[in-house]
Amino acid sequence: MKNLLLLVSLGLSASTFAQTDVLRNKVKQSADLIEPKVIEWRRDFHEHPELGNRETRTAGIIAKYLQSLGMEVKTGVATTGVVGILKGGKPGPVVALRADMDGLPVIERAPVPFASKVKATYNGQEVGVMHACGHDTHMAILMGVAEVLAGMQKDLKGTVKFMFQPAEEGVPIGEVGGAEQMIKEGVLENPKVDVVFGLHINAQTEVGEITYRPGGTMASVNDMKITVKGKSAHGAYPWLSIDPIVVSAQIINSLQTIVSRNLNVTENAGVVTIGSIHGGNRSNIIPEQVEMLGTIRALSTDDEKMLIERIREVATKTAEAAGAIAEVLIPYSSHYPVTFNDVELTKKMLPSLQKTAGAEHVNVKPAVTGAEDFSFFQQKVPGIFFFLGGLPKGKDPKTSGPHHTPDFFIDDSGLKLGVNALANLTLDYMNMVGK
Repeated sequence: MKNLLLLVSLGLSASTFAQTDVLRNKVKQSADLIEPKVIEWRRDFHEHPELGNRETRTAGIIAKYLQSLGMEVKTGVATTGVVGILKGGKPGPVVALRADMDGLPVIERAPVPFASKVKATYNGQEVGVMHACGHDTHMAILMGVAEVLAGMQKDLKGTVKFMFQPAEEGVPIGEVGGAEQMIKEGVLENPKVDVVFGLHINAQTEVGEITYRPGGTMASVNDMKITVKGKSAHGAYPWLSIDPIVVSAQIINSLQTIVSRNLNVTENAGVVTIGSIHGGNRSNIIPEQVEMLGTIRALSTDDEKMLIERIREVATKTAEAAGAIAEVLIPYSSHYPVTFNDVELTKKMLPSLQKTAGAEHVNVKPAVTGAEDFSFFQQKVPGIFFFLGGLPKGKDPKTSGPHHTPDFFIDDSGLKLGVNALANLTLDYMNMVGK
C-alpha cells in the first residue's frame, strides 16, 4: 500500500511539474510576442514622468489597459494608485504583484530619443522630472505580466492582484502616499493577499541577470533632524557664546563612531549620514542655533533601534557637555522598514527564478543600504523582492549612470526577462499551493 501511495505521489508530482513546464512555455511565447509593446510602454512612461501623488496620466494609461484585459479595476488608491484583479479559472491563493509609478525631481542627461523634458513643481520649486530609478520599466513589465496572465486566465489556480503604486520615492511635505497608504486603504484585502512579489531594475547589473538575497535585502530608512541651540555672540568674542556650530561639528564627528564602534559590522551594514547643515548668515556672528538633516540605514530592526538610541544619546550628551541643547527628531518626515525577503518563501521560489533565467544567471547579492517601501507589504504578508539586470551587455558598470542621477540609463532589452520572471513566480506559486 505504501509503495502504491508513493507511486501515486510521484505521478502527481511529475504531472504538476509537466503542467508547470507547459505554462512556462506559454509565458515565454507570450512574452516574446509582446516585448515590443512592453518597450513602447516603457519609453512612453519615460518621456512623460510624473512626481509622487501626481501620476494622473500614468494611472490613466494603466487603468484603461487593465480594463481592456477584462479585469476589475480600482483607481484613486492612495491618491493615484491603480489596482487590477484577475480571477483565475480555478481556486487558489491570491498573489499580489507590485510596480511603482513615480519619477524623481531630476533633469535628464541620458542621450536617448525619449528623454524627459518635463518640468514640475516640487516642494515649491520648479524642477525637472525624470524616471531616474527605473519605475517606468517596472510599470511596463507589470503591464506585460498582466497581458500574459490574462491570456492564461482559465489556467490560473487563484487570483492575481496587480498593484500599481504611487509615491514610492516619498511624497511632498504634508501629504500621505506610497505603499503604507495603500495598505491603510485595504489593498491587501478583498480578496486577502497571501503573498507579494516585486522587482527592481538595476543599472549596474547586466541584462539577463537576476540577483536576490534572503532576509534583509534593503535597508530601513529614517530621516532625522537635529537642532542644536546655543547662545549667540559677536564672532570676535566667542567666549560670550555657546557656539552651536562648534557643537554641531563635534556631534557630526561623534556620530561617525556609532557604525564603527557600536554596530556589529560582521552581521550587517549600517549608515549614519548628515546630508545638510545650516546655521548663521554672517561671518562675524555666532548664531543661536544650527539645524542638521540626515539619514539612518539599517538591515535589521534591532540594529535600527540601536542606531536611533545612540544618535539621540550622542547628540544630546555632546550638546549638554558644551552647555547647549540638542533636539533630535527621528524620524523627521519619513520611515521605511527593512525590505525583508521571507527566507522560506525565497528558498521555495528560487527554482522558479533559476528555470526562468538559467541557474547561472541567478545569484545572491550583498545587502543594499538603499531603501524601498515595498517593505511595508512584506510586513503584512510574506514577500520576495529581487533585482533585474538593466546594464547593456559588456558595459563596465562603473561607467553606467547610477540610480537617482541625470545620467541613469537602462537597456530595455532586459524587460522581457522581468515579464517572464514575475509571471512564472505567480504560476509556480499557485501550482505549489493551489487547491
